[in-house]
Amino acid sequence: VQLQASGGGLVEAGGSLRLSCVSSGRAFGSYVMGWFRQAPGMEREFVAAIRWTDSTAYYSESVKGRFTISRDGAKSTVYLQMNSLKPEDTAVYYCVAKYGGTLYTANPSTYNYWAQGTQVTVSS
Repeated sequence: VQLQASGGGLVEAGGSLRLSCVSSGRAFGSYVMGWFRQAPGMEREFVAAIRWTDSTAYYSESVKGRFTISRDGAKSTVYLQMNSLKPEDTAVYYCVAKYGGTLYTANPSTYNYWAQGTQVTVSS
């Protein structure tokens, strides 16, 4: 499985960005895609994930209500719509995927596939 992420950039606080991630993997069964992020000097942090079969989503508390994860099956693409961005959202964002396992985990080691990161910078 190969993942290709895009859509990062520089935005002012309160603004919006949308990240995209195209997957080469076949989406079947318990395929899950999601996003993690890592700020300088910080641990990698779970952001959101979505189960491919029924689009059930799971969010971290820090982004719930501001970020929306969605997927387009025809394009094998997952999106992360980020609204009301804050300076603390500044990080490198990583698209991830896995087959099997629970949707409801923030543990990065449960994800087998990682895209190159895309930088999101929110200015105050």
